[in-house]
Amino acid sequence: MSVQLNYKEGVLTAKLSGEIDHHSAREMREAIDDAAQKLKPYCLRLDFTEVPFMDSSGVGLILGRVRLCGFWRGRVVLCGLSPSLGKMVELAGISSVAAIERRAG
Repeated sequence: MSVQLNYKEGVLTAKLSGEIDHHSAREMREAIDDAAQKLKPYCLRLDFTEVPFMDSSGVGLILGRVRLCGFWRGRVVLCGLSPSLGKMVELAGISSVAAIERRAG
C-alpha cells in the first residue's frame, strides 16, 4: 500500500509514498478517508517525504481531504514537500486552505 496511517492524540498522519497519479490517488484517498471518517482527527498530516512526483490528482487528493476534515472542523497540514511539489502546491493556492510545513535545509 502506498499510504501508512498513524493516529496519535487527535492527529492522523498519512505517510504517502510513490508517485501520485490518477490510479494511486484513488487508493490513497480511500485509505485516508476511511480512517479519517472513523477517527475525526483535529489534524490530518499528509507527509510527502517519499513522494517524488504528483500530477493534478495529488492536488485533488489534498483539496478533497481539506473539504472532508472541514466537516468536523479539522485541519490539514502538509509536510515533506520537495521543492517541485511545493511549487505545485503554491501555484494551486493550497496554502490558503491548508498549513504547509517547509522542509528544513
